[in-house]
Amino acid sequence: MRTLPLKGAKKAQRVPALPRSRTPLSGVPGANLTYRIVEDLGIAVVTGRYSENNPFPVEANLCKQYGVSRSVLREAVKMLTAKGLLAARPRQGTWVQAEEAWNLLDPDVLRWLLERKLSLSLLIEFTQMRLAVEPIAAALAALVAGRAEKAAVMAAIDRMAAAERGEDDPLTSDIAFHVGVMRACGNRFYFQLCDLIDTALRFSIRTTNYFKGVKLASVADHRVVADAIMSGNAPVAETAMRNLIQEALDLIRGAEARSVQPPFTGDESTLS
Repeated sequence: MRTLPLKGAKKAQRVPALPRSRTPLSGVPGANLTYRIVEDLGIAVVTGRYSENNPFPVEANLCKQYGVSRSVLREAVKMLTAKGLLAARPRQGTWVQAEEAWNLLDPDVLRWLLERKLSLSLLIEFTQMRLAVEPIAAALAALVAGRAEKAAVMAAIDRMAAAERGEDDPLTSDIAFHVGVMRACGNRFYFQLCDLIDTALRFSIRTTNYFKGVKLASVADHRVVADAIMSGNAPVAETAMRNLIQEALDLIRGAEARSVQPPFTGDESTLS
């Protein structure tokens, strides 16, 4: 399988090898092996190791590097193609797509982008998307959430309160609340966004808490949303959730305007 650079790109003089620290993965079982290759190659693309000017390696080289069969490698390439990072055609090879083609709604792609460098502009775009989605999800949850869904939202609030006392994790309890509201809204299209929101909040929450000067988001403000959902008050649930997200958006925009970056890197943002 030959490689084909994007149209208009300069022809590269050499195909860059994978870092020498990479070791063959032939001892890794089935699906885990494929996902490990997807992770490695996805990060390599997003960080620019492979790009328009640094062509994607030929299949034979990658098989040798990873110590895997062509079928395993091709499955990994298919997964990266589905994420918009690569394109491939018979007898033309595989090449890296322009960043505009990458699927930002794919949790892996978003995570790789945020781990590449904690981008405030990307967090702003993500938070704008949240602003269009989560307040409506909260309003819907107030109207349609069942007993189990309401229990999950309140359990997340209880976890946040426990985190305030140092008895739970501030990050994962906050994420559990927002994902719980999304799952309580009864809309299957919204359900599809839960993994995306979970992934991005691992970066966003720590960033906004830093800019706000707190270790944990306001439990009281989150409880207003939860109480409105419990009582079936859709307007209050929507407004309270909108206020939460607007505050986060204002904090990130303000930091970007001042050219202020949090003192941690993207991959460290995943830590609780």
